[in-house]
Amino acid sequence: MGNVHLTVKEKVAYGLGDTGCNFVWQTVMLFLAYYYTDVYGLSPVHMGTMFLLVRFIDAITDPLMGSLVDRTRTKHGQFRPYILWMAVPFGVACMITFYTPDLGTTGKIIYAYCSYILLTLMYTAINVPYCAMANAMTDDPKQRVSLQSYRFALSTAGGLVVALVALPLVKYIGQGDEQKGYLGAMVIMGIGAMVLFFYCFANTKEHITTEVNQSQKNSAFGDIKLLWENTQWRVLFILNIVLLTGVVLKAASTMYYVNSVMGRPDLATWMMVAGMLANIVGAMASAPVIGRFDKAKTYKVLIGVSGLLSGLMFFIEPSNILLIFTVMIVLSVVQMSTTPILWSMMSDVVDYEKSRSGRSLSGMVFSTNLFAIKAGIAIGGALVGWSLAGAGYVGGAESQSSQAITWINMLYTLLPGLFFVSLVFIMHYYRLDADKLKLIKTTSNKTDSELVAEAV
Repeated sequence: MGNVHLTVKEKVAYGLGDTGCNFVWQTVMLFLAYYYTDVYGLSPVHMGTMFLLVRFIDAITDPLMGSLVDRTRTKHGQFRPYILWMAVPFGVACMITFYTPDLGTTGKIIYAYCSYILLTLMYTAINVPYCAMANAMTDDPKQRVSLQSYRFALSTAGGLVVALVALPLVKYIGQGDEQKGYLGAMVIMGIGAMVLFFYCFANTKEHITTEVNQSQKNSAFGDIKLLWENTQWRVLFILNIVLLTGVVLKAASTMYYVNSVMGRPDLATWMMVAGMLANIVGAMASAPVIGRFDKAKTYKVLIGVSGLLSGLMFFIEPSNILLIFTVMIVLSVVQMSTTPILWSMMSDVVDYEKSRSGRSLSGMVFSTNLFAIKAGIAIGGALVGWSLAGAGYVGGAESQSSQAITWINMLYTLLPGLFFVSLVFIMHYYRLDADKLKLIKTTSNKTDSELVAEAV
């Protein structure tokens, strides 16, 4: 079945799955680095190194999960069952990651590694099939952009909930005990995530099904080798690493920037809320406003603009609150408008691979790009930790050195801007424009058996 027109209810249900995921994702992005250094008690070096080393595990588990998903067939579909099966384990993993045990320095380091590894494994197990499911819901390019727009508007709404209630919950539950407060807040977030995943499972459907094909007779390594020959997959893989490195540099340094550079910890929640609201606007504008233009060209222009805006913030006086908020809001609108386009391009790469080799590798394409995303997160997190340590940042101190403040400012503004601008050059090698996609669409309407025969 092709050219499926999705109902608003189904788009909302799909997007609410990412709302639940973002209850955890956004908490990790905004607070985990700060939690580990200032609440849990890890040194910035330990924190940064842990973020990086755990990604070596993802290098194995992400492709394996993608391979498993590509070979899954059940009465509930290929992707949806994992949303049902993994909702509770994922929610529980969120909770225990923000628990501070009384185990001594070595014991706490070991616990941090184990709990963070468990969280990343559960994230992989539920997020790989969730992301790949978009391909099975519709094969219409415009519907895909629309679906991703709903997804990222609602996922950002989840982030907005985090920005609005996380710190107040920590304060209310902890009553001065931040360790207790963070744990209590994450128990509530974890339960919320479970409920939304169950709703997503119950109200979505895989309209596009693929027969058991040749890809299921090959190993995960064979699938990766095949993808490596796909130049367009390589472009997006590299792009996601660089993009998320920049995104995490900015997100993970937000609390430090508000507290130490602006000297206004009272504005932390409002800074995050304003950014989230702007993100929702950007996500919803993506399909109706930007969707009429060529995706690749539009992405290149907008990501370049976001880089310039981020770099500009470095030169704004920290006391100029209004200008900081204004530029940050515009940047958030512009950058989030690119996100549905990027994820729609991943679906285009799946279609391109099918036309190129006859293989349906949705799970592998999305899992490897999710690994690239997590690799970027790890690199960004490690750079934040190492930079803070090198600049002499002291966790929990009332004031920081001028060197530490300068580096925090750079981590939030100038350095992410450089990463974003570099994406313009990476996109120069992306070739799946509107004309190419029309040709691929014609090819993808053939059966898997016909494509395999042609490939041979």
